Amino acid sequence: MNEFKKDVFVGLVSFSGILSFIFGQFIISTMLFGIAALSSTMLADNRAKLERF
Repeated sequence: MNEFKKDVFVGLVSFSGILSFIFGQFIISTMLFGIAALSSTMLADNRAKLERF
């Protein structure tokens, strides 16, 4: 998956988390925010590994 697709994925998951929080689905919103955080961390980690070499 290229960077644009990963950025879109993280954005959509974050937006879905915000919507589910607004509608009161707190467990689902927590899971979506966790997925977004892990995905963005893995994205940043992969960029750092590529820049190192």
